[in-house]
Amino acid sequence: MALTLEIKNAEGQKVGSVELPAEIFDVQTNIPLIHQVVTAQLAAARQGTQKAKNRGEVSGGGKKPFKQKGTGRARQGSSRSPNQIGGGVAHAVRPRKYDQRTPKKMIAAALKGVLSDRQRNDRIHVLDSVVAAPSTKAAIAAVRQFSDRKNLLVVVSRKEDAAWRSLRNADDLHLLVPDQLNAYDILKSDDVIFSEAAINDFLTGPAKGKAVTAVAFESEVEVSA
Repeated sequence: MALTLEIKNAEGQKVGSVELPAEIFDVQTNIPLIHQVVTAQLAAARQGTQKAKNRGEVSGGGKKPFKQKGTGRARQGSSRSPNQIGGGVAHAVRPRKYDQRTPKKMIAAALKGVLSDRQRNDRIHVLDSVVAAPSTKAAIAAVRQFSDRKNLLVVVSRKEDAAWRSLRNADDLHLLVPDQLNAYDILKSDDVIFSEAAINDFLTGPAKGKAVTAVAFESEVEVSA
């Protein structure tokens, strides 16, 4: 079973339709799975380069800051201890990786789940072509015809150079190519707008001989203009 979605032009007129496979755009949304995948994606984006010096790494030390007895103060063995000014940090943070293991099948299932959720709520749209020549004003007007909600995700083909030039600096739009599509960016967006070339690329999957990504699905569908 496939779902039919209208393709509109920049003027808002219907110029065709696209068949969306139900195994991608009409599956059950698994919220715990999506949460796990999105958490892993955000964790992987962390640099983990924080570093603080402990008492063995700060300069100085090796001598008692004052004598053991007779000062009325607590005894101190080193000026580099954490309770001294200029001393090392107790339990200092170290560089680390925050990566979490996430199988490709989980990533693909999460992507299908969020796409299905957006489709069921009529939040996925298809535009035949964003612009013919670079024009930010015209491109924004073309994608904004579908929704006045705050956050829009626009997916365009890598070959659509005019669309990239027109939308790359728009503040309230997020721009992606089909093989970069992920659950987190879809969840952040109120509506997802595909160009016709982008939806074709997404449904077809990567070219033969290239590495298979999480969005490469085995099913092939036909797109009717």
